[in-house]
Amino acid sequence: MLRRPPPLTPGAPVAIVAPASPPRASDPYQAGLDRLRTLYDVRPFWASGSERGYLAAPDPDRVAALHRALEDPEVRAIFCVRGGYGCLRLLPHLDWDLARTHPTLLVGYSDVTALHLALFARAGWVGLSGPVVTEWGEADEATLSACRDWCEGRTPSFVDTYDATLTPLTAGTASGPLLGGNLAVLTRLVGTPFAPDFEGAILVLEEVAEAPYRVDRMLAHLQLAGVLDAVSGVVLGTFTTGPLDPDPPTLSLDEVFRDHLAHRSYPVVTGLPYGHHLPRCSLPLGLPVHLHASPTDATLNAEASLVAP
Repeated sequence: MLRRPPPLTPGAPVAIVAPASPPRASDPYQAGLDRLRTLYDVRPFWASGSERGYLAAPDPDRVAALHRALEDPEVRAIFCVRGGYGCLRLLPHLDWDLARTHPTLLVGYSDVTALHLALFARAGWVGLSGPVVTEWGEADEATLSACRDWCEGRTPSFVDTYDATLTPLTAGTASGPLLGGNLAVLTRLVGTPFAPDFEGAILVLEEVAEAPYRVDRMLAHLQLAGVLDAVSGVVLGTFTTGPLDPDPPTLSLDEVFRDHLAHRSYPVVTGLPYGHHLPRCSLPLGLPVHLHASPTDATLNAEASLVAP
C-alpha cells in the first residue's frame, strides 16, 4: 500500500537532515538554507561540528535525527543536506513501524536513493528524488520549480521545461511504479532485505563519473540478479564517464546500454534530464507512471500526484 504524504504548503515546517555526507563547503549550504527559508519554516536537525570523516555525523546520531523528524507532528517534509555516502549504513537501524505510521515527504537524490528505495520497500513511502539543500542556493528556476510543484501536489513535465527529448532505444508501452535513482547505490541494495520488488516497475537510472566498464558491471549485476527481467520498462537519465582504463580500448556508454537493453521486450528510452547535473527534473519514486516509446519518440507521464489528495 502506497503511503503518500500530505502536500507541502508555503510556510510549512520542514526538517533539514544529513543522512549521508556533510556539505563540502559552508557557503552553498547556507545559501540553500536561506532560499528554503523564503518558502518554508526551516528546522535544522543537523549542525556542523558533528562530522565523522565523510559522514555528516556518527551513525546513531544520523538515525536519531531522522527519527526526531518523523516523530515531530508538525514536520511536513524532510530535506537532505547532501548525498555523498552514508545512507546504507542507517538502514538496519531505522524504525520502520514509525515510518509506516508517519509518511513524510523525503527530498534528496544520489546516495539518498538508498533511503527512497528502502522506505518504499519497507514502509510503502513515495518520495521525491530532487535537489539537496546544498543545491537550493544555486540551482536554476526550472529545477527548483519542478521540485516545488511535486511537493505541493502538481505534476510537472519530466522533460518539457528542460529543452530535452526522450529517445527510444526499444519501442513499447508500460505502466508501473517509478523506481531507481543512482545506479551504484541501487546495485548495493540488490540482495538485501531493503531492496524493493522490481516486478513490473519502470526502472530509472543515472550515474556520474563512472568508466563504461563499471557501468557495464553494474548493469550486468542487475541482469544476473533478475532485475532487468522483472521490470516493465527502463528510462536512462544522465551518465558521465570517469577515468577510463589506462590501457584502451574501451566501449562507449551507448554501446554498453545497447548490449544490455536494446533487445528487451519492453520500452527503453534515454535522454531523461535527471542525474548529477543541473538543470534536472525531480522524480516521484514509487509513484505509478506510464512510459510509451514508438520507433521515433517517447513520453513519460505520472499517473497520480506525489502527495495525498
